[in-house]
Amino acid sequence: MELEAAKMIGAGLAVLALFGVGIGIGNIFSSLVSSLARNPSVRTTVFPLAMLGFALVEAVGLFALLIALIILFVF
Repeated sequence: MELEAAKMIGAGLAVLALFGVGIGIGNIFSSLVSSLARNPSVRTTVFPLAMLGFALVEAVGLFALLIALIILFVF
């Protein structure tokens, strides 16, 4: 196998983590909307936790993208 082909395969596998990130963000915000629809008075408690979860999941996506770019352009 050539080095360029291996780099492309590795970067593609690293980007597969972004599918999980999309699903995770969808789950976070669907749970947020559901909980606020049931009890709007808990917004001050639930919303900061949802933003923290969103930030952590988004960080995983950025790390996966960074790894893919490192594989493509550094090695």
